[in-house]
Amino acid sequence: MKSKLSVRALCMGIVALVLLGALVMLVYVAQTTLRKPAFATGWFLFGIMVFLGMYNSRKKLAMIPLGKASTWLQLHVIGGFFALLVFWAHTGELWPRGGYERALALLFYLVSASGVFGWLLQMYFPHLLTDSGVEVVYEQIPAELAFLREQAEGIVLKCTDETGSPTLARHYVERVDWFLRQPRFFIYNAIGSEKARMWRRQQHAHVLRYLNSREQKFLDELTEVIDCKLELDLQYAAQTLIKGWLLFHVPLAAATLLMAVWHIIVVHVYTA
Repeated sequence: MKSKLSVRALCMGIVALVLLGALVMLVYVAQTTLRKPAFATGWFLFGIMVFLGMYNSRKKLAMIPLGKASTWLQLHVIGGFFALLVFWAHTGELWPRGGYERALALLFYLVSASGVFGWLLQMYFPHLLTDSGVEVVYEQIPAELAFLREQAEGIVLKCTDETGSPTLARHYVERVDWFLRQPRFFIYNAIGSEKARMWRRQQHAHVLRYLNSREQKFLDELTEVIDCKLELDLQYAAQTLIKGWLLFHVPLAAATLLMAVWHIIVVHVYTA
């Protein structure tokens, strides 16, 4: 496995060097032939943007053998970082002059920033979810929530019937019911905080001292349901961020590409 990763990293490094060499050569040739480097770098940048846009199409055409999705993702990441270098080579500055150019630059930077954010999400959450050992389809989370709530209510009712004590039922109504009704601790799960598990330990310790040995058995069963809900909350937070990021990144990328097309048309019309 490590050898495969090393070979892939080497290949991606070679791709990055080839692209960098191509950029340097392109600018050099344009300067030595007395042509405007901006035209060459502009078309080079547009080609990279088109390639980056193809990654979203590749994900929708997963049934067609167009290469591994992981390889496309790595090329997408390398292309995204390289596009920044080409953009700066094209503009010659970090923040261009002119309202239209600044609008296009702002879109480009927003796409780049959202891309980096999404890349970090892809690096962090998939491993975290894999380590949790729980796999849930995002659209099935509401049904899973309802199932866990039914389980918890059944445990509490059974405890009340068999022990005659309302202590666990009161604890459930006052402190647990709200937790099971919908995903909770979204922000804490998103940043990797242990706040949710601390809450679970506090609730367990709070009610444990009021229960006898028979009731404690039911508390343990209820705690298992709560633990499953904690894992479900983590799934919800992670998948919501990943899906929500795409809803922000993809439209921005499309808008940037459209503005780039308009920019090409305007430049060639006024320089013809």
